[in-house]
Amino acid sequence: MKVILLQDVKGSGKKGDLINAADGYARNYLIPRGLAMEATAGAINNKKTQDAAKAHHAQVELDQAKEKKAVLDGKTVTVTAKAGAGGKLFGAVTAKEIALALKEQYQIDVDKKKVSLDSEIKAFGTYDFELKLHTGVSASMKVMVKE
Repeated sequence: MKVILLQDVKGSGKKGDLINAADGYARNYLIPRGLAMEATAGAINNKKTQDAAKAHHAQVELDQAKEKKAVLDGKTVTVTAKAGAGGKLFGAVTAKEIALALKEQYQIDVDKKKVSLDSEIKAFGTYDFELKLHTGVSASMKVMVKE
């Protein structure tokens, strides 16, 4: 019997998969527990429509990430920080501060987890960092720390 899984089922498949299960297993276990539904023509058509919509949304996200990369690649973000004697910063410049500076300077909202620093920034100067925009799409940027 063909069924569409509504949840991940260990040993059978992931949510949304169309699988061929034994009749008894499907009727007595999967369907009553709400883990699967029978694969009727309407359900299969619905699944195809949902898969197409998911693929379209993924493509739109990828295109937006590539547009952001074109805008940001090679640019410099300026961050101001307080320092003590000898030009040493109080604390460090973090990914959160860089994400806020990106929002202020380029109007692009970025999660701080997407900012990848090579090392801690504890002095004035210019440092390289990588901004992960999407799977396989990242922009190389610089952060300039000044007083």
